[in-house]
Amino acid sequence: MRMSFIELIIFDCDGVLADSERITNTVFAELLRGQGLNFTLEEMFEHFVGNSASQCLEKIHGMLGRPVPDDFMERYRARCKVALERDLKAVAGVEEMLRKITQPFCVASNSDTQKLRTILGYSNLLPIFEDRMFSVDQVERGKPEPDIFLFAANHFRANPARTLVIEDTPIGVRAGVAAGMIVLGYAELMNSERLLAAGAFTTFSNMTELPDMIAAFEIQRPTSNLN
Repeated sequence: MRMSFIELIIFDCDGVLADSERITNTVFAELLRGQGLNFTLEEMFEHFVGNSASQCLEKIHGMLGRPVPDDFMERYRARCKVALERDLKAVAGVEEMLRKITQPFCVASNSDTQKLRTILGYSNLLPIFEDRMFSVDQVERGKPEPDIFLFAANHFRANPARTLVIEDTPIGVRAGVAAGMIVLGYAELMNSERLLAAGAFTTFSNMTELPDMIAAFEIQRPTSNLN
């Protein structure tokens, strides 16, 4: 039997598996307006999507010249919980895609473990990813550093050069590239040129396309950009 070229597929969570980015960033923007910062949803994606909570707070501190109130993140999480429980769904095509792929897969996120479990739970994906979840609080540094991806690959004893990463932000793409992995950019919400500029091998915009793309890697063994 021919050995699979791809030893592991690592998915980001927010915006890749769960359609949570629009919901959480709408809540985030509302709270920031209360602090005097006005961002459109598109600007929220540009400035904050892909960052960990601590990285976002550092950015806000720099913009305001002061830290946010002590209860800022508590209010953010409480409002997100209500909005996510009410509105969150899996990204269109994800469940069909996961049924078709045959390689080992997992999720690795810049969210902490509690948030990751919440997001996967509300999107009905938690049973699929139970015992194969990796979060930022398990490593020293979050994305764009490669730590979380290397930690996941080591757990599965997968060669980073034969690991496929699915990311939807430039920060996540850079983390995958820094880990020495092959990164595919999911560009349903993010500008594909930004993902390619960050180092994505290629991009796609529909999750149902992914199984065929993975099959192509198994046949062709990547040596050049697919675009």
